[in-house]
Amino acid sequence: MCGIFGIVTDKEQPLGPILIEAGRWLSYRGYDTVGCATLKNDGSIDLRKDAGKIDQVSERLRFGEMSGSRGILQLRWATFGSPSQVNAQPHLDSDGDMVGAHNGNVVNNLELRQQFITEGMTVRSTNDGETCVHAVERYVDRGASLLDAIRNAYHDLEGDYAFVIGRSGEQELYAIKKGSGLVVGIGEGFTCASSDLPSILPLTRRVVRVQDGQIVVLRSDGITLHRVEDGLPVVPRVETITETMESAKKGGFPHFMLKEIHEQPGVAGELLHLLEGSPDVDRMIERIASARLLYLVGCGTSYHACMLGAIYLARLAGRPAFPILAPQFSAQYGPAVSPEDVGIFVSQSGETKDVINAIHVAQDRGMGVLGLVNVIGSALTQVSEVYLPLVCGYEISVPATKTFLNQVVAFLYLALRMGKHSTKSLVETLPRLIQHTLEITAPQVQALEELLADHDDLYCLGYGLTYPIALEGALKLKEITYAHCEGMLSTEFKHGPLSAVDEGYPVLFVAGPQDVPLIVSGINEVTCRGGRAIVVGPEDSRLRINAHHLITLPAVDGETSALLSVLPLQLLSYHLSLARGYDPDFPRNLSKTLTVD
Repeated sequence: MCGIFGIVTDKEQPLGPILIEAGRWLSYRGYDTVGCATLKNDGSIDLRKDAGKIDQVSERLRFGEMSGSRGILQLRWATFGSPSQVNAQPHLDSDGDMVGAHNGNVVNNLELRQQFITEGMTVRSTNDGETCVHAVERYVDRGASLLDAIRNAYHDLEGDYAFVIGRSGEQELYAIKKGSGLVVGIGEGFTCASSDLPSILPLTRRVVRVQDGQIVVLRSDGITLHRVEDGLPVVPRVETITETMESAKKGGFPHFMLKEIHEQPGVAGELLHLLEGSPDVDRMIERIASARLLYLVGCGTSYHACMLGAIYLARLAGRPAFPILAPQFSAQYGPAVSPEDVGIFVSQSGETKDVINAIHVAQDRGMGVLGLVNVIGSALTQVSEVYLPLVCGYEISVPATKTFLNQVVAFLYLALRMGKHSTKSLVETLPRLIQHTLEITAPQVQALEELLADHDDLYCLGYGLTYPIALEGALKLKEITYAHCEGMLSTEFKHGPLSAVDEGYPVLFVAGPQDVPLIVSGINEVTCRGGRAIVVGPEDSRLRINAHHLITLPAVDGETSALLSVLPLQLLSYHLSLARGYDPDFPRNLSKTLTVD
């Protein structure tokens, strides 16, 4: 989740300090490279960038000395191209008289780069931010104005992104939005644009929220908005922001966890767009298909994604896979794996010590290593033959939400492709289904707060596709409410744990549409002993009659229903954490990345 910032002022002045400060306000989004560019009235462009954190890079490259009448800053979270000086943004065009930076993912990056090289452009990096600049350059070279060149480039660039670009000899900056965030600030003698509010609010409280398919022209004395399809002007809606800086950083949400839960429709859409255009998908499928044995390896939340991924691969592609906790991989399978076997190693950070240890065992035996990972440039990306990025951006809250969801989405997409099923419906409908599920389940979940807040012990049960979801829901409740919640296969509950049930004892069930009769049986084992049954599942008269509470999901197939069912469990964990007086973002005793044994 990159961050961009651009500013236009009414006179040439020191812009370095402004750009550095904007970068600091955007740094919470996560990044691995940083760069600044200033455009001067004499037509020159000063570009400085490198891998690293903003304070260290700005000191080393002396960002503070940079001056001009226009400036661009970018913090990059690597997706296309490793974190390096050459892939850092902003980027120049072939002649060095245009400079730009983007936030998001251009999923046809590889195809466009090859086109630009064939057309004789100077392509310096493998980063899709440079692709945005060359996409504009292509039309400028054909005689188009910068505004019209951006309009045409918009249709060439596939994916979700926002980018800002400027040209020497002009006094404007231009920015465009397609999926990724873009906010404009209007002040005295300047205008600015950014991925997010926090970098704008120290400068001005008057903002315009740019909509998809709009181009904003930034001038020192104001802005104009234009529609991409015809270039016609749009009347901007200027609003005055009153929220605090901390609230703005959280997007108006009270906690990062809630913000990240609500980012899931967007990140799922970005991932699906990327997978649709990625040649690495075919490479990964070929390696999976040729493997003698396939292992899915992860820890905690990532392990639960592996469990669901194994079910997807079996059901949709007829491909068996062994999900295994990373620390157990070495003992259970390490001595027996061979070069004919392949493992998909799954990690949010790409640095989890238990996962890295398992990879070392796999490599010692010659086993193939593939990766699903959120952090490009991490240890996992460096040792993987092929990896797929999760494109979730930075996840600040310790409990994993959007990274878990995108791990599951990636497995579902791979299983569909391996099984020769169409991915069209998934790509077109899943982000909307995630959004709808959040909207309809939020009030249902909040209605249960008072009922469950005082319970220090409960169970979360699932079956088949929903068993991994029950484990993940139980983990979330343990992490941030500090109540003991045990996740379990629903059919195993009667083999001992049922003895815990007494009057009012809460048991959560996660029901898939194909497993309703079995779940109803489990519900009655609980309710006939005085327990309280709470079900997450589709609207079904059998569930409605037998359970005390039914949190309803959209009516979809079993694979998609399992994925959606984690959303109300995330929300329930969040609200119960608050009801019990805890901070869900930073639970005690836990950290985001576990780099110790």
